[in-house]
Amino acid sequence: MKIKNGEYMQNINGVVHWIRIDGAENHTTPLVIIHGGPGGNQYAFERTIGPQLSKNRTVIYYEQRGCGRSESPDSEHAFTFSDLINDLKEIHEWLGVEKVDLLGYSFGGELALEITHAFPNKINKVIVSAPSLLGVKAQYLIQIAGFLSIADPSFISDIERILEEPGTIEEKYVRLWMAADTATVDRLFFEHQSFAKEYRRFTQESNMTNTGHMLKAIQNKPPLIPLYKRLIEIKHEILILTGVHDRNSGVPISNQIHRQLENSKLVLFHNSAHFPYMEEPEAFLEQVNSFL
Repeated sequence: MKIKNGEYMQNINGVVHWIRIDGAENHTTPLVIIHGGPGGNQYAFERTIGPQLSKNRTVIYYEQRGCGRSESPDSEHAFTFSDLINDLKEIHEWLGVEKVDLLGYSFGGELALEITHAFPNKINKVIVSAPSLLGVKAQYLIQIAGFLSIADPSFISDIERILEEPGTIEEKYVRLWMAADTATVDRLFFEHQSFAKEYRRFTQESNMTNTGHMLKAIQNKPPLIPLYKRLIEIKHEILILTGVHDRNSGVPISNQIHRQLENSKLVLFHNSAHFPYMEEPEAFLEQVNSFL
């Protein structure tokens, strides 16, 4: 297809996906934005840093199967990494371009690396912001420590009780998230609470409901070889952007990814937590444009 600005509802692997193109007049290598979650959407990114990016880049938004404005597959099990990777492959073919750049944030950063590993010849450059590594125990421990660092005294007591209960670290992690209130979650994700309020407003406006099917499917059918053991095989130029106050995936996960990649650069944002594109948009934009 000839890339034109607009919104599209496109059948990708039997699932109708919402896709939006902006900045086509720039005629650059398309920059595909990959949202987080698992189970999130593009709504906040579209309304914050997105319009600034599309002043200079051709930007491709899409929402993953079962997320946001995209439809859901018939099976609640059809949300594995393999499904998500193949969806991006089909979107790439629909665009009709030789290569695309990727920008993935949070879980989207991890998915961007999985896509790059699976289809290296279709990807040019890659940017990952606050990337996750699902299934790595350090990810759970970072979030538990993050909650302890910002919790009020009563919730700290709840965390300590949960940690003393029988069960795996994964099970305790789930119990902890179920016990956390909105204010605590906001402090986990954002260093400045004005941005937390803005993000929550975007979430409400978008009517986002996360069914949890994607996370469950990924946990039930993870890749045979964990991503962190395959990162050394990725040769692309990769920019890693992480807030030093990120209590969700955090600097330790970004450092682990950075060490395993052959050709990566790690940039830290000193006034941001998990969403530097919202808390430090000018610096974020400068890094992205300079890299691309």
